[in-house]
This record gives sequence, C-alpha cells and structure tokens, in this order.
Amino acid sequence: MVAGLGLGLGGITAARAEPPARWVVPYSAGGGSDLATRIVAQKISPVLQQNIVVDNKPGGATILAAQDVARAKADGATLLTAGQGTLVLNPALYPKLPYDAKADFTLVTPLVRLPVVLVTSPRVPAHTLAEFIQWLKADGGKATYASVGTGSPHHLSAQLMLDRLKAQAVHVPYKGTPPALQDLAGNQVDFMMADLSAAAPLIRAGRIRAIALPAEQRAAVLPNVPTFAEAGLADFTAFAWQGVVVPAGTPSATVDKLNAAIVAALKDPAVVKQMQDLGLEPMGDSRAGFAAFVGREQAKWGALIRAHHITLE
Repeated sequence: MVAGLGLGLGGITAARAEPPARWVVPYSAGGGSDLATRIVAQKISPVLQQNIVVDNKPGGATILAAQDVARAKADGATLLTAGQGTLVLNPALYPKLPYDAKADFTLVTPLVRLPVVLVTSPRVPAHTLAEFIQWLKADGGKATYASVGTGSPHHLSAQLMLDRLKAQAVHVPYKGTPPALQDLAGNQVDFMMADLSAAAPLIRAGRIRAIALPAEQRAAVLPNVPTFAEAGLADFTAFAWQGVVVPAGTPSATVDKLNAAIVAALKDPAVVKQMQDLGLEPMGDSRAGFAAFVGREQAKWGALIRAHHITLE
C-alpha cells in the first residue's frame, strides 16, 4: 500500500535541498494514520521547499513519540501526528505522563478522521440497528465487544453507545485491530466499533456484518451502510482522528506556514481521493478551530472516562 502511494519509509524529495524536517508518527508504517501523514508530507514538501522524513515511533500508547517531540527543538523542523490518544485520552487515562499535552505542544491543524463502524460477528442475529439493540438488551449484559485496547477510541466509542442505549456488555480488549477482527469473524466476540478501513474488506467478504456508522454521513467505501441517525439513533457520532502538533515555543509565523500548507494539501482533490480510497476523511482547520475541536473532545471523552473510572498505569 505504501509503495502504491509512491511514498518510501525515508525522506520525501523536495524542490531544493534543505535540512530535512522530521514528522514523527506514533504508529507502525502502513496504518491509516501513517498513510495519511505520508500523503500530506509528500504534498507539502515542495511547498515548504524542504525534505520531510517520516519517522515511525510506535509503542507506549503514543507516549514514546509524544515525549520525543515534546523535547525536540521548537524550530518547526519537528512535527508530530497527534490525535485523541496523545492529546485527549492519555491525559485522562494515565495518572502520570512524561509530557504535558497542553503545555508541551502547539496545535497546528486537524489532519484526518479515521471513521469507525459498528460490526458484528456472523452469529449475532441482527442486520439492522433496531435488531441489534433488541438483541443486545435481550442478552442481559452477556454480549461481548472487542476493542484494540482499554481506553482506545474503539473501546470508548462502544462504551458511549452502550450508555446511550442504556445497555451493558462485556469488554474484551485486544492488542491491535487484526486479532480483534479475526476473533470477531470467528465468533469469539459479538461486536465492536472497528476501524472502517480495516473492517471494510471483511464486510465486503461477508465475514463480519456492518450495522451502522456513528458518523454524520455515509462512507464512500461502504455506501450501503447507514449512519446511526439514518438507522434511528440521532445525535450519536464517534470517530478516531489525528492532528498535527509541533513543540511548544515554535514561532507563530512558522506554525501559520505549516497550517496553511497542510490545510491546502487536505483540500487538494487528488489528496482527498487518495484518503477516501483508504477509508479516511481529510479534515483541516485553522489553529483556533483545532483548539476548539480539541477542547470539545476533551470534555466529551474525559466525562466518559471519569464516569466509568477507566484508568491505565
């Protein structure tokens, strides 16, 4: 997939030689967040007239990468792909962190939405949201739902849905999306909020069943799957997302330049198509708009985490 995008794992050639910028991604190469970063990095490199090296630094629930960038020189040459985990969830989940999400970073722009979809195993006797809710409540809290880890957007999205439905189910955390989807397809767990891009091939193959998208509109990669609102549950949205930050203290003019370049790239029709083909949704906003968005996310997910006393060490 990376090769198909024309993006290598190292530097991205720019218009002329400059000291390379480093764009840190807290995930392994090949995932949605990594690919979105590489698509945008390739687009803005000639605009900034600077090589951009995408540096994958997975592990520690994004903490290792965040700590690295928080300590970097604030000159605009180090960027971080940072989303819910780094900026919103970790500060609410961990009693102690080696970085301060508010004090150590300057927000640049939201980057991409990574939609999630409610999917079930083949054994669940539901094809619509109404049938799923009926089955879930009749099961008396025995149903099991997978996630890619405690405190992940997938876990919290499912918990938020259960709260809205006034229903219960047993959480089964996995270490990543592939094993969770494998067990879902194998009837080892009943349902999950899964990454749309990862779940789509299994849905098309009939190995798992898509019920609804907690989104404002249908996804291009699964146009026949309704939103929750269309299926009867209004005002329920949930999605994973990534943004771009730089070390605190980066000159405002430099941050503005990065914002303008990235936002313009996210509006480019070719970039939009590349992302949509991967099941991703480009975002992009002003610095103030990004700050307001992060504030709303902190309030939404922080309240859920506190209500269910979810903590990690």
